[in-house]
Amino acid sequence: MKFFIDTANLAQIKEAQQLGILDGVTTNPSLMAKEGITGKNNILKHYVAICNIVEGDVSAEVIATDYEGMIREGEELADLHEQIVVKVPMIKEGIKAIKYFSDKGIKTNCTLVFSVGQALLAAKAGATYVSPFIGRLDDISTDGLNLINEIREVYDNYGYETEILAASVRHTMHIIECAKIGSDVMTGPLSAIIGLLNHPLTDIGLAKFLADHKKGND
Repeated sequence: MKFFIDTANLAQIKEAQQLGILDGVTTNPSLMAKEGITGKNNILKHYVAICNIVEGDVSAEVIATDYEGMIREGEELADLHEQIVVKVPMIKEGIKAIKYFSDKGIKTNCTLVFSVGQALLAAKAGATYVSPFIGRLDDISTDGLNLINEIREVYDNYGYETEILAASVRHTMHIIECAKIGSDVMTGPLSAIIGLLNHPLTDIGLAKFLADHKKGND
């Protein structure tokens, strides 16, 4: 499973990259604003800065919701860097735009997916990634992980190459469960990734090893 980090914070991206397990980055206008990145030129420059840190795909989101606007913005984003993946919303015009980008060889990430039907349309249109938002489904008492499972079944039935990118990952167990049910990618906060390192028995065992070593050298 690929590990993406969902942020616009360069320090966190660098920390994840230094772990040696980072495969890419997803971000969006809200995450950009959170880091104080505003204005079109600053946002475009920030995407390039992210691409210069990581080696994998970097999802950059279009703002337009009309077909012509999405094409215009998407082509501009794709021209920024070869690692850019154009992030397109799951709407009717978005599916048309994904088909256009797919035919042009431009990678896409279909975002804000909440149903199997939506994921099926994205795959039919040739999306590189489809992003089901599991955490947001959990927020409304719906099983987000079950959606990943259902999309996996449908894609496997027909051999779709679109990768399932589990988005809105909130915590470490989301990552574990996504790996168990076959999500191709997960994107989440650095804290969830770092959380995979933690186990009390590891801490206890290491403390004992160090204590025994110290005794042997006293």
